[in-house]
Amino acid sequence: MRAKSPVRQSVSCGTLVVNPARELLICHVTHTAHWDIPKGMQDPGETTLEAAMRELREEAGAAFPARRFIDLGGFEYRRDKRLHLYRVDAGPDLVTLESLVCTSFFPHHITGKMIPETDGFRWANRADVARLCWPRMAALLGTLDW
Repeated sequence: MRAKSPVRQSVSCGTLVVNPARELLICHVTHTAHWDIPKGMQDPGETTLEAAMRELREEAGAAFPARRFIDLGGFEYRRDKRLHLYRVDAGPDLVTLESLVCTSFFPHHITGKMIPETDGFRWANRADVARLCWPRMAALLGTLDW
């Protein structure tokens, strides 16, 4: 009997942006009913912090100095994917969300038209996260201190 080859895990890096009210920035995932944190795949040669900062810029248009990011570490997420998360306190730099914009696009599965990965932003408390985010993400975020 042949041994199963191990599942190769990709790494997705994301940021928990937390406001003074201890709410989390979440992004609406275009053409779905769900919300998510800004996150995405780590590119070759990129550190997890560089990937998290890039994904935050691309998916929400937000940027903070690297020194403000707190490394929360790596987490099991799916059989084929690990998450590496950071936390950053928004402070006075992100008081309103009106200026946020997604600059990362993908082709619509039917029309092929390029659409943004995210199309809305909001602050969410723990109950909001549990109700609005993908179940696997909501479960993980519920275990973290933010």
